[in-house]
Amino acid sequence: MTVTLLIFIGFAVLFDFLNGFHDSSNIVSTMISSRALSPRKALMITAIAEFIGPFIFGVAVAKTIGADILALPGNPAEALPLILAALVSAVIWNLLTWYLGIPSSSSHALIGGMLGAGISDAALRQSVVGFSSMQDVKSVFAVVKPAGMTKTITALLISPLLGFVTGFFVLKLWRLLARGSGPGINNFFKKGQVVTAIGLALSHGTNDAQKTMGIITMGLLASGVITEFRVPFWVITLSASAISLGTALGGWRLIKTLGGKFYKIRPIDGFSTQISAASVILGAALLGGPVSTTQVVASGIMGVGSAERLSKVRWGVGKNIVLTWVITIPSTAVVAALLFIVIRRLV
Repeated sequence: MTVTLLIFIGFAVLFDFLNGFHDSSNIVSTMISSRALSPRKALMITAIAEFIGPFIFGVAVAKTIGADILALPGNPAEALPLILAALVSAVIWNLLTWYLGIPSSSSHALIGGMLGAGISDAALRQSVVGFSSMQDVKSVFAVVKPAGMTKTITALLISPLLGFVTGFFVLKLWRLLARGSGPGINNFFKKGQVVTAIGLALSHGTNDAQKTMGIITMGLLASGVITEFRVPFWVITLSASAISLGTALGGWRLIKTLGGKFYKIRPIDGFSTQISAASVILGAALLGGPVSTTQVVASGIMGVGSAERLSKVRWGVGKNIVLTWVITIPSTAVVAALLFIVIRRLV
């Protein structure tokens, strides 16, 4: 392996670690806020499940990220700087939103970075021969594979809506089933969150760790270390370890945002949110659709709250988070495009 490839893998692992650190709030916030478990126990259980998930449910998302979105240059000297720029852009965005306490999407950040770096590379190569027609301009965007990008954007757009709707109806169902029960029913929902949190963590580890697997495998393929897109076992292990370590350390700023700023979360709310989010995220992972855990959990929380009454949800907080989601892809795309120009000169 070259020094450039090792640096690239290092940044991929850092992105994976920050993904777990950033997204741990999604898994444990409702469980902590409803007092089902202490913060440390919640994070440790979640971290273990995050590690196990990628070994159970396959690598469909990794293939989508690594092989179906961008057509990489055949020359590793051009391909690696491109992917590295996308990673660095996503890392910067994750650190910025963590510092500000905003639960943004690591998935959006990575996709935006890949688009920005890929289009920047294609534009620079086309500029060598010049832009003499509209066809030359279109060729710049030909680096993006339509089928894979359509699947990715569809998954990212639909999953929050599914999270909201599922959360809404799951709470309605549990309220119907628990009708007439005494206060002791809260103990069922508190203890049940341990099970549902494990399911949510398994689904998150499955979906999000695969994004790093796809990126690393893309780099190995571009460098000639492997000859076909097949995720090596050591890449699965490395990615699962990094995301679980990040989860264990936890992003406390974001736990506060998701766990308390929408509304006061009760055991039944946390239980319903986790069931809803785990179902959507795991389903997407099995279909190869990369989704944002942050989006699905946040929309699930709002859906559960809305099922009781619309006024229960502090919609202003939701609007701020949605605004961050909207600006993530274009912001990281611009940063990655600029980073690619710098990195190409240095590598």
